[in-house]
Amino acid sequence: MSTDPYAGFPPGFFERDDDRPDDVFYAPPRLVTHIDDRATAAVGALYTELGITGRALDLMSSWVSHFEQPPAELVVLGMNAEELAANPAATERIVHDLNADPRILLPDADVDAVVCCVSIDYLTRPIEVLTEAARVLRPGGVLAITFSNRCFPTKAVRGWLATSDEQHGPLVAELVRRAGGFAEPRVERRTPPGPGDPLWAVTAVR
Repeated sequence: MSTDPYAGFPPGFFERDDDRPDDVFYAPPRLVTHIDDRATAAVGALYTELGITGRALDLMSSWVSHFEQPPAELVVLGMNAEELAANPAATERIVHDLNADPRILLPDADVDAVVCCVSIDYLTRPIEVLTEAARVLRPGGVLAITFSNRCFPTKAVRGWLATSDEQHGPLVAELVRRAGGFAEPRVERRTPPGPGDPLWAVTAVR
């Protein structure tokens, strides 16, 4: 039996067209939103629905974390110090490249929720990062991964670009399963069909 967590994925699935170190690409601050207002509101509504109120970790974060009501403590982990410094909801900031080192620099069972908004497609070792997410979550804590159809195409992994919007939910759910430590993930579309950016979510309980 293979011990490779990526067994079955095609060769090159998690490689990218732009393989320069990420700290080069993300050096300039981008104080913009990457999804439209309707999709942003859907992210916030999801976080409220999940009851994220205590201590949370926002992976691959930026200057905004999309909470309707920020949790009491919010750790933001991202690539750009200026963006993280501008995040008004943050109570703790960690500048860290998860593609260079997939470890999350927090203790075991440290947070009640881990969220990741429109960034899962940039991870070259997503299973290791999700395994770390399970480690830092307290039992009963929630994982919420949201994504749309926008990305930086040179930095998204090739497998994401080669699959359809409808395939991305099952793909993310499979990554969560392979990480271990979570109940069966749920995949759902959070915005109705129509104009504007679509938003999907994969959620799972530790």
